[in-house]
Amino acid sequence: MQSWGADSLFGRRDTQRFPTKSGIIGLLLAAMGAQGPQRQLLEELSGQEHRVFSFTKKGQTKALLRDFHMVGSGYDSKDPWMRLFIPKTVEGKPAVGGGTKMTFRYYLQDAYFAVVCEGSEQMIDQVAEALKNPVYDLYLGRKACVPTDFIYRGVFLNFDEAQAHAIEIASEKQLLHDFTVMEGEHDGDVFSINDVPVQFGERKIYRDRMITVVSD
Repeated sequence: MQSWGADSLFGRRDTQRFPTKSGIIGLLLAAMGAQGPQRQLLEELSGQEHRVFSFTKKGQTKALLRDFHMVGSGYDSKDPWMRLFIPKTVEGKPAVGGGTKMTFRYYLQDAYFAVVCEGSEQMIDQVAEALKNPVYDLYLGRKACVPTDFIYRGVFLNFDEAQAHAIEIASEKQLLHDFTVMEGEHDGDVFSINDVPVQFGERKIYRDRMITVVSD
């Protein structure tokens, strides 16, 4: 199960149909133990090309799961500890109607991806070591999505070599390549996505990039 958000508001948390750049870089920073804004590190990581290869099982449809959540409900307002979890107004007062929020959260099911990240030799070595020995837990997008397979798969000289290795792994798992996500404008489905992280921490900032989805 995976969920890769790009422009979702709190009440509706959509997922893209492929791993976003912000989601992948967030995973890398978690592995490295990097906290806070990290503007300089994000500038280096975001400036390098990422390429996503999508795979699927023959005859299987990638299902989209919608999960309904109630946030802030079921707490006893008379209990001092439980009262801390009840949503309040900006003044800290009880919200009208109890402050309960309804959210709809979307997840990819039965989807398989290989993500290739470009970088300098020093950065690649640092990221590779972090993925093999992560400081913090790693997730496939949002924190509910725990990996069930290895994430780190090696270091390669170029995208073609990495793609060949990804296809080899996919073939062993009887998976078929169905589309590729490339940065910039190419022949295919071109659109803009707001998933380039500029700043993490309490106040997250992102910018747009152009990508192309090339279907087989």
